[in-house]
Amino acid sequence: MAQHFLSRFPAMGDPRPPMVIFAGQSHPAIAEDIAGHVGVKLGDILVHNLTSTETEVKLQESIRGKEVYIIQSGSKKVNNDVFEMLTMVYACKTSSARKIVAVIPYLPYSKQCRMRRRACITSKLIAKMMCNAGINHLITMDLHQREIHGFFDCSVDNLRSSPFLLQYILDNITNYRECVMVAKNPSSTRRVSSYAERLRVNFAVIHGELKEEREIDGRTSPPPTPLIGGNSGILPVVTPATFACSFPTPIPPYQQKIKPSLSLVGSVKDKIAILLDDIIDDVEPWCLLAGFLKEQGALKVYAMATHGILSGNALQIINSSPSLDQVIITNTVPLSDGLALCPKIHVVDVSKMFAEAIRRIHNGESMSALFTNITQD
Repeated sequence: MAQHFLSRFPAMGDPRPPMVIFAGQSHPAIAEDIAGHVGVKLGDILVHNLTSTETEVKLQESIRGKEVYIIQSGSKKVNNDVFEMLTMVYACKTSSARKIVAVIPYLPYSKQCRMRRRACITSKLIAKMMCNAGINHLITMDLHQREIHGFFDCSVDNLRSSPFLLQYILDNITNYRECVMVAKNPSSTRRVSSYAERLRVNFAVIHGELKEEREIDGRTSPPPTPLIGGNSGILPVVTPATFACSFPTPIPPYQQKIKPSLSLVGSVKDKIAILLDDIIDDVEPWCLLAGFLKEQGALKVYAMATHGILSGNALQIINSSPSLDQVIITNTVPLSDGLALCPKIHVVDVSKMFAEAIRRIHNGESMSALFTNITQD
């Protein structure tokens, strides 16, 4: 029988500080599971919203000199979850915790990690806020982009859900050798090919899109002509120094990028197609792609992802879709009662991975064993 890791602690003279695990309000179920696997009870903390909707955090026990783990995942109340996490971290920091480790199974705003048009990189703002609040270490799972590591000024352990999802395929799909892993778009090819190589199956890539919507954002407008008197609009300034600048410099125009209609690189004929990505948010595109794969000859279509946000009327869309046979997600994001009871949705428990990460960090052990046979992509 495996010896519980707490029993391996030295009885006296242990240099490691005591451990305490706190849970926020976003996902209490996974917090209970993680604490149960670690073998400790959740710490006594009061987190609630006042009548003014302000978040109040009160620690009900002393954490001076202790190593604190705060479990708080993203949910559909994402802004409340983020500020609740910041408040809990700051409360532990001001209460003289020796080390604060944030355990965030699904990191909110992780999809906003690149500059797009005139938007901002919000995930960097979230990272800076967390570090300034006082976290010393972050444990999360399947970040949307690995570059998010660089946004944090603390150490980050980005765990992988692939061992659990692959095991689900092996245990629940009897003829898994007849599966084809399918990438929703070319940018997901690396993730999909990694799964396919470990299952010893083929993979395919969907290229193109169902519809093209061009958004006009004013980038093609010419530079404004300087006017006399500022913005009064009396007369344009025409001087030798500004005459040449009043006309735009001719440059070669950018060629408009037009994606072709949907096409499939690879074959799914008479196969079980497994659409793979890291996040399922709006399920309607997944159902449309499932229909496209059925038209290409797929026998069944499964949707698989780590984080099942499933926003909007996801339950009605999944139940009414004749093409999407199953949705396989992990329990990093809490599901509503209706989604949890949906026969098409299957949830894979990954709490053991977080518990093992906590155990190794607290014992000062290497984390490399959790990334065995996992590629950097």
